Amino acid sequence: MKKLMMTFGLAMLMTFTLLAQQRGERPTAKERAERMTEKMAEQLQLSEEQKAKILAINLEFAEKREAEKETREANREAMKSEMKEQDERIQAVLTEEQVAKWEEAKAERRERDRGPRRGRRGNG
Repeated sequence: MKKLMMTFGLAMLMTFTLLAQQRGERPTAKERAERMTEKMAEQLQLSEEQKAKILAINLEFAEKREAEKETREANREAMKSEMKEQDERIQAVLTEEQVAKWEEAKAERRERDRGPRRGRRGNG
């Protein structure tokens, strides 16, 4: 009976974890570090001392990656804003006909950039 309850409890925990992930709720840096450390502890039979040290290392790097991600997202937004401003200022200088040609050229470039990528990793 105990095994059945443990199995049921584990199944429920996994279900709630999956539901949280499907809703787009990303685990925190601490949660990711803890999960990674637990996996390592199981696979490598870590001592409690090793587990504590590895948790500290995993947490440090998980927090660092999270900060870098936030910086990348902020930079991406800044670049989008700058590109929009540049485009608006260029269009202010062009005639209507030139704007139409410019928009057409941009659309072609976007389409070309979305096409198959040759010479990239994984396409080999």
